[in-house]
Amino acid sequence: MRTLVAIGLLAAAAQTLVPGPAAAQEEYKATLTGHAVLPAQTLIPAPADAPEAMKTSGKFTGKTPARLTSAPTDGSALPFNGQPMQGFSGIKTLGDGTYLVLTDNGFGSKVNSPDAMLMFHHVKPDFETGKVEILNTTFLSDPNKVVPFLVANEASDKRYLTGWDFDIEGFQPIGDKIFIGDEFGPYIIVVDSETGVVEEFFETFVDGKKVQSPDHYEFRLSNPDGDAPATTLKRSRGYEGFAASMDGKTLYPLLEGPIWDAEKASYEKVDGTEALRILEFNVADRTFTGNSWLYPMENDGNAIGDFNMIDETRGLIIERDGGQGDSELACKDGATEGCFTNPAKLKRVYLIDMKGVESGKPVKKVGYIDLLDIQDPKGLARIGKREDGRFTFPFVTIEDVDRIDEDHIIVANDNNFPFSKGRSATELDNNEFMILQVSDFLKAN
Repeated sequence: MRTLVAIGLLAAAAQTLVPGPAAAQEEYKATLTGHAVLPAQTLIPAPADAPEAMKTSGKFTGKTPARLTSAPTDGSALPFNGQPMQGFSGIKTLGDGTYLVLTDNGFGSKVNSPDAMLMFHHVKPDFETGKVEILNTTFLSDPNKVVPFLVANEASDKRYLTGWDFDIEGFQPIGDKIFIGDEFGPYIIVVDSETGVVEEFFETFVDGKKVQSPDHYEFRLSNPDGDAPATTLKRSRGYEGFAASMDGKTLYPLLEGPIWDAEKASYEKVDGTEALRILEFNVADRTFTGNSWLYPMENDGNAIGDFNMIDETRGLIIERDGGQGDSELACKDGATEGCFTNPAKLKRVYLIDMKGVESGKPVKKVGYIDLLDIQDPKGLARIGKREDGRFTFPFVTIEDVDRIDEDHIIVANDNNFPFSKGRSATELDNNEFMILQVSDFLKAN
């Protein structure tokens, strides 16, 4: 068994091997000042007026539907008695020590999530005790049939929305509304902040053209001799980031994947590396302005996790690879058990600046903090504590970041319950919230 000091040296060496155009960018140190954990197996009941099928969840995962083989459990095995709070795919600080968090699609895809209800929560992490209090949960519904396609609960009056209908990945509370970015369409939906009832629905347009992924409701597979319509995005690469200007007048939806350029027969790139579109949406007019910017990735195939502005031109974006688990615990010598087959190599929060950048041009990546190399001199980590004074956040999906004040940010993971194992090679991931002191990072420009 290797010592943690040796492990830390190996991890640092691994980071120097990460390729990409940002090698010369400045890295800023982050110090852990708070850590709270919501257990993975946190289930909540469906609303009393929800269809009976919503009282249990996870029935459609696996090759054989769990509804045919198993009775619902308390979270120890699929299917579940109730709805898992799941991982959180967006966060907004409310300024009083509480936060809004968004539960995403459900079990990872459209086809296996028709019984995963969509919701957002008001939560209060207690960084003294390490626990997270759930203050309120609001379920999304479409009783007025604003959504222009059939939903999983079409036959019910309330029409509660599920992971079959949308994959909600980012949101912004503005006034008494919540604007939500979806990954399937991609779409924007507007819901009442108190009831979760859908009031508005918008398609996505870039350069005057509708953007559509294979999961867009207008698409149907063609016959073998037919001509399938061309999509614009890969599946599951719609909105992941969903920022807003400080005055709430403008949204900045950020796609998770690059747009396909049919004329060039390639995905959009900047200096040879894939780049993502940051769009501009006028809240008052409910229209895309036509302006957009490019976010250049460090490596092809990376994804973003969240996007929130911290002033009028600067914002925080999580960029991540598809790995999970500490690299020092990577599988070796053909092993596949008790180790990580694809460990995390790049999990960062970038500070970007859009000041003076013309539409169509790449934003400036000012610098970053490395979520695989966090300082923990006081040993505040609730789990994942190390003897070398470091802390890592090696999850496959880290999808929550927001500024708390001039010195601190909050970061949280999407634990993909019950599938992801990034903190431990053998145990399911929890939902973890951490407060990071990053004073110099937030002042950079």
